[in-house]
Amino acid sequence: MGIIITDESGNIVSMNPYALLEFGYTEDELNGQPIETLIPGRFHTQHKKHLKNYLENPKTRLMGSLPGLFARKKNGTEFPVEISLNNYQRGRHHFTMAFIVDISARKNAEAEIVKLNTELEAKVKERTADLEFTTKQLELSKNRLEEALRYQRNLFYNAGVMIMATDKNGIINYFNPEYVACTGYEAAEIVGQQTPMLLHDRTELNERRKELFEKFGVNIKEDFDVLVEKSRRNIHTEEQFTLIRKDLTRFPVLLSITAIRDNAGEITGYMGIAVDISDRKKTEEALLESLKKERELSELKSRFVSMASHEFRTPLSTVLSSAYLIEKYASGEDQGKREKHLQRIVSSVNMLTDILNDFLSVGKIEEGKIQVRLSRFNLRELVVQLTGELKSSLRKHQKIRYRHEGPVEVLMDQSLLKHIIMNLVSNASKFSAEAMPVEILTVCREGQVVLSVKDYGIGISASDQKHLMNRFFRGTNAVNIQGTGLGLHIVAKYAELMNGEVQCHSELDKGSEFIITFQSKSA
Repeated sequence: MGIIITDESGNIVSMNPYALLEFGYTEDELNGQPIETLIPGRFHTQHKKHLKNYLENPKTRLMGSLPGLFARKKNGTEFPVEISLNNYQRGRHHFTMAFIVDISARKNAEAEIVKLNTELEAKVKERTADLEFTTKQLELSKNRLEEALRYQRNLFYNAGVMIMATDKNGIINYFNPEYVACTGYEAAEIVGQQTPMLLHDRTELNERRKELFEKFGVNIKEDFDVLVEKSRRNIHTEEQFTLIRKDLTRFPVLLSITAIRDNAGEITGYMGIAVDISDRKKTEEALLESLKKERELSELKSRFVSMASHEFRTPLSTVLSSAYLIEKYASGEDQGKREKHLQRIVSSVNMLTDILNDFLSVGKIEEGKIQVRLSRFNLRELVVQLTGELKSSLRKHQKIRYRHEGPVEVLMDQSLLKHIIMNLVSNASKFSAEAMPVEILTVCREGQVVLSVKDYGIGISASDQKHLMNRFFRGTNAVNIQGTGLGLHIVAKYAELMNGEVQCHSELDKGSEFIITFQSKSA
């Protein structure tokens, strides 16, 4: 949108960069020139009459896109425009602010409508059978064009552009309705009484003060001077600032400040145009968050491929070698050897199944597909049943010691709790020496259910304990022991779903104890 400011004589005193670009002039070429410079010669007499009438009764008015309302560029090219006028007073001087919109595209659209109507009439005469279809298509096109025109008009009147003007000392003398809507201040509270500093963050201005000192070598004392220093130097910029509303909330804007000069080149005031970029900042933050998640996903995939290639290799090799040897043991005397290798195959397949189940569990957790289903059950009976099922997976001569305290009936998700216990017991067995016991303790008390699984194995270093619940994490002293690094991650996620908190107490070579406290109610 082009913005032109003229004095009471109709001479140009200021133009924004967009207007200079639109008309093809430089600021020096237009400064002090009559506004008729930008109007085709055939309209000069008529325009001077309109200008005289307007100055006698100045008020905000929309001239709109009247037929024959044209502007002229430096190269002589004419183009249709829509113009809105506003006026303001600085001291004894009156100024007129003109907002100019090139509506060439709109005129082309109107011509397109005329063209479509003409084509429609021809088609009606030629093919009456296609009348209904063609009419609907025309109506759709017409609605789209009219919607585009409405959007353009709304953009002109409600573009979210805040406009403020001040005198050379910074006192605000114009505060448009968009500023009122965005800041919560009424124009009556602002105009003639306040400076833009009411809306600005002083800490932010101090940072800009340092930047200006580094760039220009000047020490600027007044906050208002920090805002307008670049415009004084005829440097046109759009910079991000934080504005403060009347209710003290904050929002980001892109602010462009232009110095208004008289015919002698002296600054008489400043005009600032600001655009609220809150939505854009939210979008940028969302994009950054998406990028972060993409990077995490890429890293997760890489770690998955690395881990899977390592963890699948051993059981697959076992299956292949045992299958090969079974073929060799064909006689009845080799039945014992065949059974041995069949058991190795079964164990390896079970290992692969456990690994894949871990992957599937993590996937379901990440997708939010795990739902907590509460039911009442006997906690002690569940753990006793699990200890029986887990005996076959323990190392040689290992035993599970189980003790329960308090009531036995609980209201929890039985399936999730079962997976938690199986993961913790499996880890305790795997990272302990043969014949070393695994101890399980469950405690039910008012409002809480506590589960403890303790071993006397290799333990976990203090530095490793910080990362235990991360996906694919393996302790530095456990890299040579079979595992996916997903078990404790799954335990932590399942516990979280059931309003539980996981604690780990461990020392190297002395063992580990995992305690999960669930906020629940014993029956």
